[in-house]
Amino acid sequence: MDVVIGLEVHVQLNRLKTKLFCSCPLDYHGKEPNTHVCPVCLGLPGAMPVVNKEAVKAAIKVALALNADINPVMRFDRKNYFYPDLPKGFQISQYDMPLAWGGYVTIETENGEKKVTLKRIHMEEDPGKLSYKGSITTARYSLIDYNRSGVPLLEIVTEPVLNSPKEARAFLNNLRIILEYLDVFDGDLEGAMRVDANISIAGGGRVEIKNISSFKGVEKALTYEITRQKNLLRRGRKIERETRHFDEANNITVSLRSKEEEQDYRYFPEPDLVPIHTHEFIEEVKATLPEMPWEKRDRLIAQYGLSMEKAKILVLDPKMADYFERVAEKIDPKVSASWIVDVLRGELNYRDMSFAKGERRLTSDELIELLGYFLKGEITEKGVVEVIRAKLDEGGSVREIIERKGLFSIPKEEIDRLCREAIEKNPKAVEDYRAGKKQAANFLVGYVMKMTRGRADPGETAKRIRELLEEIT
Repeated sequence: MDVVIGLEVHVQLNRLKTKLFCSCPLDYHGKEPNTHVCPVCLGLPGAMPVVNKEAVKAAIKVALALNADINPVMRFDRKNYFYPDLPKGFQISQYDMPLAWGGYVTIETENGEKKVTLKRIHMEEDPGKLSYKGSITTARYSLIDYNRSGVPLLEIVTEPVLNSPKEARAFLNNLRIILEYLDVFDGDLEGAMRVDANISIAGGGRVEIKNISSFKGVEKALTYEITRQKNLLRRGRKIERETRHFDEANNITVSLRSKEEEQDYRYFPEPDLVPIHTHEFIEEVKATLPEMPWEKRDRLIAQYGLSMEKAKILVLDPKMADYFERVAEKIDPKVSASWIVDVLRGELNYRDMSFAKGERRLTSDELIELLGYFLKGEITEKGVVEVIRAKLDEGGSVREIIERKGLFSIPKEEIDRLCREAIEKNPKAVEDYRAGKKQAANFLVGYVMKMTRGRADPGETAKRIRELLEEIT
């Protein structure tokens, strides 16, 4: 059965200082509920909205990066519906004159690259937040926090061109990377990106799953919904158009209401705000566009001789790419890339730690210092990994960790002595080696590694063991 998916992605422009239509600060995360509010974002009678010019510029920046066609004139509209977290009884959004039409985001699929085309990009204000004790289906009541009310949002709507939950997640990952490069968005903040997913399969009506808060949740909700709809069709039942909620606790979707049509919202122009001529900002914003991830990827390959695979991973996070370039100024770029991509990134993922947080624990200067010891043969590869882990878990200076853990390499003379000792004390292994069992040398290498607590270089130790064995055979 054919699966058709379209996404509506709500992105907070949370790098700004104030809300979309008032001067309330955006640093409400972790603050007491209903403390970052004013008559405008509470929708009190007589309160008048004023557009945040910086929010308009940030929105145009995103539209340009997504290759969208920006409307010469955009207008705000009232979207009328009743919900407890919407104090005015309407949301200031955009309807027939949005910020931009079209655009695309490129993703990689099993069949190669795919352009996920966009339908539109528009600005709107965020509603408040409903909090439930437990699940939405079991909570006896909900609490409302209006701190989020009025936060500037971009709604990025795709065409229905995605064909699997995996493609949907790939699109969201790539969109997030672009937004982080533009520095208009902090994806680590709660509610920074929320998704409404529309899905239908051949023979059924379109179902919308509302307000999914994580990329993993989107994939799980869509996977569950495909199974649910297929089972209904097999039983000869009709799939009705409806809005459903993803219950993250149970990984299921539950019905909320029948799906609204556009006319249900009774859109009309916002009478308190004038239309905005975007051409006044476009050239100014174009001058601030940064190097985008695909551009940085190609430059890293050309400038540093990196493989496509390494470059692709480095540009997944602008902070990781910048970190690499600082390290590559002092350490061979291919060595730098290998340690950052294969080791540091893996250790951060294991700890569920963002690169930004990891960078604070192990700065680029500290990695340069650590790799300097490694390249001079003063610490082994295993020792480097141990220092990285200690830095992420405990902190401290690089040298202090090396000295405290006794990780500085053993002098060559001591390694030679221990190799001779290994041969002398393990005659059975020597006889096996003489008999053609070459892997017996590994036992002797293991003896030396044990005696040095891993501080000997395994490759050099193995080489010396074999040299000594050849001398006595």
